[in-house]
Amino acid sequence: MGNAMPLIAVVDDEVSVRTMLRRALRLAGYEVATFASGEEFLDSLPSCSPACAILDIRLPGLSGLEVDVRMRAQNLRVPVVLITASDDPALDRAARAAGALCLLRKPFSTDALLAAVHRAVADPARDPSAHGVLPN
Repeated sequence: MGNAMPLIAVVDDEVSVRTMLRRALRLAGYEVATFASGEEFLDSLPSCSPACAILDIRLPGLSGLEVDVRMRAQNLRVPVVLITASDDPALDRAARAAGALCLLRKPFSTDALLAAVHRAVADPARDPSAHGVLPN
């Protein structure tokens, strides 16, 4: 195994949020790719092949939930951490139904974010040799 750290994709339409998440994740030793929209992120797949995707639920165009559903429809196995500023309890159910690892509500602590990402990256069900793609 080389020194390459897992790649984390951050998808949020707010530059300040992307910047904060990129800094926190890089300080924790992760490689980070940022995207301003769900469409931009989906267009990068599967060549991007992140170990985890942090998706804002409310995005222009496709929502974070819709991005998660589309990845699964394409058999892309990328653990998802959803983030939102909304306190709508229905989002918890929607996140679980979409198969997201967890839903973090803004403002969340760096510790909570890193714990979720560490869990996603360490998921034994994810075969690292599969490059994010589910077997047929």
